[in-house]
Amino acid sequence: MLNSEIVTEAEMAAVQIPGGNAVVLPAASRIYITQMLGNSITAASDIGMVRISREQAIAAGVLPPDAAAPAQPGGDEDMPLEQRVWQVLSDIYDPEIPVDIVNMGLVYSVEVIPQKEGTNYVHVRMTLTAPGCGMGPHLMAEAEANIASLPGVGEVQVEFVWDPPWNQDMMSEEARMQLGML
Repeated sequence: MLNSEIVTEAEMAAVQIPGGNAVVLPAASRIYITQMLGNSITAASDIGMVRISREQAIAAGVLPPDAAAPAQPGGDEDMPLEQRVWQVLSDIYDPEIPVDIVNMGLVYSVEVIPQKEGTNYVHVRMTLTAPGCGMGPHLMAEAEANIASLPGVGEVQVEFVWDPPWNQDMMSEEARMQLGML
C-alpha cells in the first residue's frame, strides 16, 4: 500500500499540504501514498500533496475496514500524565517529513495543572517549522484531540509560539539520523 498507486472508491475529504486548505478528492481519484504514520496519511494526488485521516481513507476504500489506527500511546494510567501527554504528541507526524512533532523539536513545553474538580488542565507550547505553515491549525487540532482523549484531562490549550524560532538544531538526534543528517 505504501509507495503504490491507489484508486479511491468514494470521495474523500483531505487537506492540501502545505497550504492547509480543505479539499474533497472525488471518487476514482488516483493517489500515491508516501507516508502512513500515526493517524494520518500523506499522499500525492492530482491536486498535489494531501493529508488524509485514517478514517477518511477507510471510508474511501484506500485502507481496508480493519485498518484500525495504531495503538494510541499514553494509555498507561500508572504513568504521570505529563509523560502520557508527551507520548501522544509523539504520535503526530509532520505531513511532509516522516518525523513526529516531538522529535522534530516543535513541542517546547507541556504543563499539567491539577484542577479542583479532579481533572487536569494541560497547556502545550509548540511551534512550526515556519510561521506561515498552513498545516498549523491541523496539527494543533490533532494535538488537542489526542491530549483530550487521555483519562484525567479536563481542558487542553495548545499555543503556538514563535520565540525561539524553530531551526534544525532543535531536532532530536534520532530525527537527524532518520533524515540522514548525521
